[in-house]
Amino acid sequence: MSWVRNLSCDYGDFQIDIPEWEILDQGVTSLWGPSGAGKTSVFRLLLGLEKPNSLIWDFKGENLAALSTADRRLGVVFQTLELFPHMTAQENIRFAAKARKLDKNQSESHAEELRQMLKLEGCWTRRASLLSGGEKQRVALARALIGQPRILFLDEPFSALDSDLRNDARKLVREAIERSKIPTLLITHDREDLQAFGGKISEISGGRIVRESMQG
Repeated sequence: MSWVRNLSCDYGDFQIDIPEWEILDQGVTSLWGPSGAGKTSVFRLLLGLEKPNSLIWDFKGENLAALSTADRRLGVVFQTLELFPHMTAQENIRFAAKARKLDKNQSESHAEELRQMLKLEGCWTRRASLLSGGEKQRVALARALIGQPRILFLDEPFSALDSDLRNDARKLVREAIERSKIPTLLITHDREDLQAFGGKISEISGGRIVRESMQG
């Protein structure tokens, strides 16, 4: 199990205060709420990009909060995707594998699996600056998965896509998560994301988890 305990951070006029919160070790946990509810703050605190007042993050007996951001081994797809524009799709993924110091043969084999699973054949050798929004998103997902992370973080992953592309993108991402069997934390304000992914929904408001439910 993954338990977040005593997560608190004081931003002056706003506070994060989450005494206890479970992130599922299978499937998707969605942190859902409107802009200003605290989703991005929780996201950054768990990643180690901001320093909390207190945090214990028990992941299978290990306190991830005591580790550096890199050692937490989290896969992240940022809302802005953060691809290197001058690199091809393949090079972006290889760069991530190299940064993780992964075995080259294993990572090349895994990259080929991701290339097929995420339907990247048509853009594999194209620079990221020339990719469509949907292609960029799939490359960013492959880059996050190549390191076989403990948990995959998705930050508003569909908000930059045109509405007619979102349903196809949700289906493809859901299938990739299911096949990879990596627990996923989805940060979203969109109810359609909740319907598409199911799992556990944690509603945040004013920096606190105010309601939780399970959705099939």
